[in-house]
Amino acid sequence: MRNISDKKRIVIKLGTSTLAHKTGKLNIRRMTNLVRVIADLHNSGREIILVSSGAVGLGAGKLGMKEKPKDTPTKQAIAAIGQCELMHIYDDMFEKYSVTVAQILLTKTIIENERRKNVENTIERLISLGCIPIVNENDTVAIDELELEIGENDSLAAIVANISNADLLVILSDIDSLFSEDPHSNPNAEPIPVVEEITEYIEQIAGGAGSKLGTGGMATKINAAKIATEAGIDMVIMNGRNPELLYDLFENKTIGTIFKAK
Repeated sequence: MRNISDKKRIVIKLGTSTLAHKTGKLNIRRMTNLVRVIADLHNSGREIILVSSGAVGLGAGKLGMKEKPKDTPTKQAIAAIGQCELMHIYDDMFEKYSVTVAQILLTKTIIENERRKNVENTIERLISLGCIPIVNENDTVAIDELELEIGENDSLAAIVANISNADLLVILSDIDSLFSEDPHSNPNAEPIPVVEEITEYIEQIAGGAGSKLGTGGMATKINAAKIATEAGIDMVIMNGRNPELLYDLFENKTIGTIFKAK
């Protein structure tokens, strides 16, 4: 039984592949629907925190780039361009539903030192004020994350879920669930609806790169699941192409893969 309906504080991670077309430019229809559904969930009394990818992808798309650049200065530059656009879009779209959003930019250094408490306090106060915090890594200054990909947003979302004492982490991506094999190479691969424990087998079947404008793949999602479940937080991987499925998820219907908390 999936006891998702009683979860109140929810961290939702939005991947680049969910927010943007393959061109890197915004998928307006999907993002419009996402904001509408998330605002509705917020209005129902749930406390929503968003961890949003997309800054680098949107920045690259705005400049007409087909793929992410390789050099760090260009990555930092397009992150600065894209983050500005990303938050402008969120602010404009959520305002239509009278929902206030706030931006929080994090780095690995902030998360791992005494300033983490400041992050906790800020998130808590924003939620108490009825806001939706929107978290991203600070790609413009977080050189280590950009070069070494330490700061991919799947793991960041799990860390934010832990920091904010969330009840559930939902990762929206371009995949339906965790499968027994790679569904791209084996069309008969079976979806796995529930993972009670992240075993060596689960880690072995996770692999593959993300989209050209995003970072990560299933392996980073399994890493996020480890962080979340170790912290006592359930995590769901599901496809973000149909935001309406979030309603089904919170009605305890079988959507995606749920990783059960320890």
